[in-house]
Amino acid sequence: MGKAGNKTAETQADVEAFLAAVEPAERRDDGRVVAALMARLSGEPPRLWGPSIIGFGRYHYRYDSGREGDAPRIAFSPRKAELVFYLSGLGEGELPGLGRHRRGKGCLYVKRLSDIDMAVMEALIVQSLEHMDGTYPR
Repeated sequence: MGKAGNKTAETQADVEAFLAAVEPAERRDDGRVVAALMARLSGEPPRLWGPSIIGFGRYHYRYDSGREGDAPRIAFSPRKAELVFYLSGLGEGELPGLGRHRRGKGCLYVKRLSDIDMAVMEALIVQSLEHMDGTYPR
């Protein structure tokens, strides 16, 4: 790890226990669906990173500044207000066909899975995994 260390590190916490405590119930159910989808697409088991991020796979990064660390290849967090997806390689701007969402720096925010087209979301996750494989080969 870099000098300061990472704030979000992989833990040994129980992912299912974490998901069971997510509120509201709709977010908990959506979280379980996303966890199963990401596990299937990545071929990796879910792991808790920090207190609230569920990640799949891992990669090691090293910046020109010398900072380095490990992070999940893809991840999401079932926050109280919305689902936050941590996907890379999606480019800038809108994601046509996805449905109701918003973008942040490196994040995709969705209020509920019923607001989006799950086939488009699956394609975005696959695109992110392919980007990670090209940028950080296993």
